[in-house]
Amino acid sequence: MIFFTRFRLTVIAVLVSIISITSKAQQQVRYSLNDVIEIAQKQSPDALMAKHRFISSYWVYRNYKANYLPSLSFASTLPSISTGFKDQFVGGVTTSVFENVNRYSLDLFLEQKIGFTGGTVEVSSGLLRTDNFKSDTSWHQYTTNVINLGLTQPISMYNPDRWEIRIEPLRYEEAKRIYVETNEKIAVTVIDYFFSLLLAQINVSIAKKNYSNYDTLYRIAQGRYTLGKIAENDLLQLELNLLKAESAVEDADLNYNNRLFIFKSFLRIKEETMIELIPPTETNHFGVALQTAVEQAKFNTSIGLELQRRTLEAERVVKEARSGRFDANLYAGFGLGQISNGDIRDAYTQPLDEEFVSFRISMPILDWGRTRGDIKIAESNLALVETSVEQERIDFDHNIFLNVMEFNMQEKQLLIAAKSDTVAQKRFEVTQKRYMIGKVNDVLELQNAQIDNDNARMGYYRSLMTYWKSYYEIRMLTLYDFRRNMPITISIDDLIE
Repeated sequence: MIFFTRFRLTVIAVLVSIISITSKAQQQVRYSLNDVIEIAQKQSPDALMAKHRFISSYWVYRNYKANYLPSLSFASTLPSISTGFKDQFVGGVTTSVFENVNRYSLDLFLEQKIGFTGGTVEVSSGLLRTDNFKSDTSWHQYTTNVINLGLTQPISMYNPDRWEIRIEPLRYEEAKRIYVETNEKIAVTVIDYFFSLLLAQINVSIAKKNYSNYDTLYRIAQGRYTLGKIAENDLLQLELNLLKAESAVEDADLNYNNRLFIFKSFLRIKEETMIELIPPTETNHFGVALQTAVEQAKFNTSIGLELQRRTLEAERVVKEARSGRFDANLYAGFGLGQISNGDIRDAYTQPLDEEFVSFRISMPILDWGRTRGDIKIAESNLALVETSVEQERIDFDHNIFLNVMEFNMQEKQLLIAAKSDTVAQKRFEVTQKRYMIGKVNDVLELQNAQIDNDNARMGYYRSLMTYWKSYYEIRMLTLYDFRRNMPITISIDDLIE
């Protein structure tokens, strides 16, 4: 019986050890700010949506480029059967004859768009076989289109292809820069999540330390009260502080768990993973020159391309409106073909040339001012876009100015916050020691020192958050890494799989 009891105790001890080791291993998962930013930029919902938006833009651009590459296509009819009466005009007389015809055709087309002119060049070749199944005069015939060259050319003041060639590369380059900006925006966003959890983590530590301190102080005060060295009011105040500290621990734990859930959800980290954040206290501060930031922002970011694209799109609408409803198309073709009623090889012997020219024109004579109205609307919209673009450029430059000024102030603000934290901590330690040896009997003085110490500690980490947010906001606004003095770019091959 004793053996089994010892065995059970041994098993329980081993299980407890395993659980304890597992728990400690989980608590060893530590993340720095750089780790968290890297994870967020790879697997957060915002990162995945930004990636797929860019991939969509990439394939839109690829399709646009493919429109101006040669296209080869094949068409075939196998077969086309026609049975019934058909009108024939012979010798000035129209008669109806019954026919039973089967046709087979093979055609090959090569097309190339000419973006500069908006026209299309086509090269084609084809073969048609016709079988006439008449009871008395059955026959078959081959008709060949050995080669045919054709040109279709719109003639108009407005050429949509020329505008597309100007706008689409801008739109694609803008999409690339938007993706990089989104990555930097994700960094700014995850800094909020990081420091919210870090502050909650520190607040738990502070709350537990305060509870331990007040528990010790309350026990000492009980002894002093018994000896008559302090008043009952001071003892009650310490007891109240102890109860508040205990409540603060519970509130801090609840807030931490809530922040932890939000943090894991954004980063898509497994729920069971234990996390400890490493405070990013190594700042290595540097100054940012305003003129450099403005120049890099204009050169690297999407805002410049967006404003340029919007202006071009408005100018395109004006050009289209000024062209009115005038429509003209020129088609010219040259080909070589032949007909054979016997051997297919004869259909490719001594082909005859064929030429075709067609010019079609359409223009309004009376439209009751619709064309003039379209022009005025387009010109008004262009003026509106130009005014908006000009104001947005001014606002963007001003925003960069404010962010650069704020970032350049952060070194001093961080030093002040760090010094305040050190002074407040030292003051609390001195006040606490003096109280414990009986040189300070004012509980409120001790309480105020503790509150100032807590506020200074939290203020220091909030200053850290402001520093890192300011740094990444400048990166987002300029797409420039001022630490390494180089633009922030992406690898397209890593995104397109």
